[in-house]
Amino acid sequence: MITADLHTHSSFSSDSSEPLVNIAKSARDKGLKTVCLTEHMDFDYPGGEFILNTKEYREGLLNARAELSGIEILFGVELGLMDYLAPRLDEYSNQWGFDFIIGSSHLIDGQDPYYPEYFEQLGSRNGILRYFESILANIRAFDNFDVYGHLDYAVRYSPEKKYEPLDFRELIDEILKLLISKGKGIEINTAGLVSGLGYVHPNPFILKRYKELGGEIITVGSDAHDKVRVGADFDAAEAALKAAGFEYYAVFRKRSAEFVRV
Repeated sequence: MITADLHTHSSFSSDSSEPLVNIAKSARDKGLKTVCLTEHMDFDYPGGEFILNTKEYREGLLNARAELSGIEILFGVELGLMDYLAPRLDEYSNQWGFDFIIGSSHLIDGQDPYYPEYFEQLGSRNGILRYFESILANIRAFDNFDVYGHLDYAVRYSPEKKYEPLDFRELIDEILKLLISKGKGIEINTAGLVSGLGYVHPNPFILKRYKELGGEIITVGSDAHDKVRVGADFDAAEAALKAAGFEYYAVFRKRSAEFVRV
């Protein structure tokens, strides 16, 4: 049984209106032992939409810890990575004493595939190809993170909501090998199901390939932006872990992984 949700968002992220304490209460009420808040910080997002007030966020998290018992509340962040931001991201990552840092790709060449214009301009195949290329560039430039989040995020918003990983195998292998060489993990993100992909992120091929190449670090997160989604579809995450050959998942505290048997 998976008892730690390591990818959640509260109202400190600009795309959520849920109070942080409600996220933590929901995790406790659903029988989880640990929840990590991973609020969005995306430097240079158009319009400044995803700039996190980290001081207020940390204060809110400490207040929730003081208010609630029966749940471990970890201090995390989800960084929007772009290769040219590496020095700025490194300085930020070292500043706050996070327990856990997710590196994610939300912008590709300044565009978020969430918006239709991205795939309208590039088409499905080229849009996904460019997305994976940007991940590789990000990992080459920056390594002050713990896991790479929702590795095929862009597919959520592609016209078909599907792709064939074998079409990108060489590039996916390069990404995974580089992550492994740097001691980085990937996450199982259950929002793939609610987004209509039919599987938890990433595609089962990627999970199995990460294992085959020697990868060991897998975290599990709901990507919840409200209390209802906390811990959602963890039965599917557990099944995906086992199908890929993993017997453990990881929980990060003070940037160090502890492995928990499924």
